Amino acid sequence: MSLVFLSRLPGKKLITSKSSKMKYSSEDKEDMVKERLLNTSPPNKGGWRTLPFIIANGMLEKVVNYGIMPNMTLYLMNQYHMEMTTTSNIIFYWSAAVNFTPVLGAIFADSYVGRFRMMGFGCVVNLLGTILLWLTSMIPQARPPPCNESTNSCSSATFSQIFLLLTSFVVLAIGVGGIRSSLLAFGVDQLAKKDGVLERYFSWYYVSYMVSLLLALSCIVTIEDKMGWPFGFGVCVVVMFLAALSFFIASPFYVKVKAKASLFTELMQVIVASYKNRSFKLSSDTTNMLYHHKKGSKLLVPSEKLRFLNKACIIRYPQQDLTPDGRATNPWSLCTVDQVEDLKTLLKVIPIWLTGTIIFINVCQSSFSVLQASSMDRKIIGNFEIPAGSFGVFTIIALILWVALYDQVLLPVASRIKGKPVHLTPKQRMGIGIFLSFISMVVTATVESIRRSRAFDEGVSDDPQAIVHMSAIWIVPQYCLIGLTEGFNVIAQNEFFISELPRSMSSMASTLSGVGLSVASLLASFIMNTIDDLTKRGGKESWISSNINKGHYDYYYWVLSGLSIANFLFYLICCWIYGPCRDEASKTATEEV
Repeated sequence: MSLVFLSRLPGKKLITSKSSKMKYSSEDKEDMVKERLLNTSPPNKGGWRTLPFIIANGMLEKVVNYGIMPNMTLYLMNQYHMEMTTTSNIIFYWSAAVNFTPVLGAIFADSYVGRFRMMGFGCVVNLLGTILLWLTSMIPQARPPPCNESTNSCSSATFSQIFLLLTSFVVLAIGVGGIRSSLLAFGVDQLAKKDGVLERYFSWYYVSYMVSLLLALSCIVTIEDKMGWPFGFGVCVVVMFLAALSFFIASPFYVKVKAKASLFTELMQVIVASYKNRSFKLSSDTTNMLYHHKKGSKLLVPSEKLRFLNKACIIRYPQQDLTPDGRATNPWSLCTVDQVEDLKTLLKVIPIWLTGTIIFINVCQSSFSVLQASSMDRKIIGNFEIPAGSFGVFTIIALILWVALYDQVLLPVASRIKGKPVHLTPKQRMGIGIFLSFISMVVTATVESIRRSRAFDEGVSDDPQAIVHMSAIWIVPQYCLIGLTEGFNVIAQNEFFISELPRSMSSMASTLSGVGLSVASLLASFIMNTIDDLTKRGGKESWISSNINKGHYDYYYWVLSGLSIANFLFYLICCWIYGPCRDEASKTATEEV
């Protein structure tokens, strides 16, 4: 599980108050006025009265899906008798799908069906997926029979049983994509663009998100752990039904913005157009070229970086390439200078985006952490025992405490000491987060090495279900470090992408971290499978064995530690090549003037 949602929230620079010192260009002001006019709510539509239904829908959906995922490792291993590598691969692929389908959903919502229909589709499909998963626990024939304890033999799941299980995961991923792709933006559609309004909405949305995570990792996981899978998944069905009901019940009051062409389509047009015009030779003198640009745009000539993309906006035959009103006859053969520059800016941030993706590989290791916690003494006070899947709550607590401490204590105190406003730049915070990611893997590997040694000392290494006499409090620091990693890096990623990419690309900027988590899940699966194949050659026990005591998960984490420190060095190189950010460059130019 990851708090990647933080990276989808618009950056602080998009939210201004009366006291803000931000200055806009005349063009920005005109765009803002047009946007405000286009988004004026019809009479008796939208407003704050619709937001409780929208926020409740998002909150309940996250309670269900984040409540299901942490314990899924134990469900697949104990109920379907899967090996650890198979279980982890399924969870990695599921996580990749859950984080990528919102991007596809956003494209379809913006370009074809609209946000309301996409969310409605997501609610129905998500409910269907939850029901299918519940049926796998309710119907005995949907799972393999229990293992024979006397012979210690277990039957593998049949094709039909695996098919039903994977179908439920696929349907859940599609449903999640439908809801999360449009939920935040659909709420914005309901509000007039006034000072402070969006800030309040984002604040309440963020609070609801954190509450949903806490409920998922405490209540839902505990119900599954204490009352069994049928009851736990049944509760998820009821909660998801309430989520769908909360959305549809306010349908008559919603502002439903029609779909329009998406930015993704415009960027694809640049790639296609530059490929079509690949044989055209560019002149060294840009003034000799005629470029297509938007009416009123200040970008009349493309930059010299990535010059091959400039072929997409060159007008070769004005009478054929342009309509009488100055538009491109075929937007897949001729694009505007703005489109070309937007794509160049996106390509420029890709290397730094990649460093964030490597961080998510460490975040994706939650299935191993659950197995680690299940083999330790989880009693805290008296007989109170924390479920293995609930330890992720320490990640959330660490994140919340750090954000509050950073914003409300550290920055004000540092500013008073310095006598001027003090803050860490997004690149600095991302770098700190990457280094903390490395530290978290070092701590995880060290704790696992100690736990494994205890298992051998106590003579329980052959029993995968044995509980080692070692408090699970030992693994709390690694969860807290992951929370700090996300508190620094993931939030800073959001601010970096939002501030560096053009304002027209804000929606795409808010999805980059989600795409990164999706890619990271696939990379994590590749790394795990490679290590598993290499370490079990010659009949040896794999490092990633289903018996955590026989495996060498500590070695596996040391490999991730090496990857993390290499990622940190790669990030430093990327920052040096990238140069100053927009704000830093503007500040320097102002000081020179």
